[in-house]
Amino acid sequence: MTRRAVPLGIGHYLPDRIVPNAYFETLVDTSDEWIRTRSGIEQRHFAADGQTTSDLATRAARAALDNAGLTADDIDGIIVATSTPDLTFPSVGTIVQANLGMTRGFGFDVQAVCAGFVFGLCNANAMIVSGQADRLLVIGAETFSRIMDWTDRSTCVLFGDGAGALILGVEDGVGTSQDRGILATDLNSDGRYRDMLYVDGGVSSTGTVGKLRMQGNPLFRQAVEKLTQTADTTLARAGLSADDVAWIVPHQANIRIIQGTAKKMGVPMDRVILTVQDHGNTSAASIPLALSVGVADGRIKRGDLVLSEAIGGGLAWGSVAIRW
Repeated sequence: MTRRAVPLGIGHYLPDRIVPNAYFETLVDTSDEWIRTRSGIEQRHFAADGQTTSDLATRAARAALDNAGLTADDIDGIIVATSTPDLTFPSVGTIVQANLGMTRGFGFDVQAVCAGFVFGLCNANAMIVSGQADRLLVIGAETFSRIMDWTDRSTCVLFGDGAGALILGVEDGVGTSQDRGILATDLNSDGRYRDMLYVDGGVSSTGTVGKLRMQGNPLFRQAVEKLTQTADTTLARAGLSADDVAWIVPHQANIRIIQGTAKKMGVPMDRVILTVQDHGNTSAASIPLALSVGVADGRIKRGDLVLSEAIGGGLAWGSVAIRW
């Protein structure tokens, strides 16, 4: 028998404030048409004043627990993927742990920017497969509206806030690609490309939070190449091909990146879960948000092979194949 990390429940949370593209026409030289054409984004959600990343993460966690029919006492640990924590420390994971009333287990954060949720899933999978844990709550949560330069039209129109959460449990499989759960993963990073996407502040450099900076065109080229590469690697490790994939649930950064990656993989867009139009780029939250939407509306069903891939600052990128 093979120990597998399988999905038990999923949920998400979006702040109440919905921000349409027209909002940015009052801030910078842009238009609804310009934003839609270049990114596919129509609206995004912004956290309210005083609403933190841990608040969003906690709401998503509770939704996932309800979906799974579990309580916080059933969870062994919490992994939060975020680049916008409430505080320098402690971790968002421990804050969520306290919010949920967990007095056992552990909580910690993973920081791989937009690829954070994939990195978090890989860590959770390793813990479950090795027997260190039986049930883990993996959350992607961001408040990117707090690190935007509202004078930079190339970046401020792209990002939004939100959180998604997935509970992984343990199930015995037979060791084939037909098992439920995480079948294969792939993680990568290359710090030579760090200037393509970064925040120009930090504790040990400027002592400030800083603002997001991005080189859009070079990043686009790297994204399509590296996302296709990591997807192919993960599928090969699982002994599968793109034809076996029921749904691609990608990082929701930009419709053109998603379309370019799907085309290179030979997967039609009607097998891709899209939420970028409604949520914008929510960084580490985008994949669990899209997964939660796909499950809630009935597209993702038990037994479906789901492939998720993401790339973010670092550059860091990776993918995971999971049979739902």
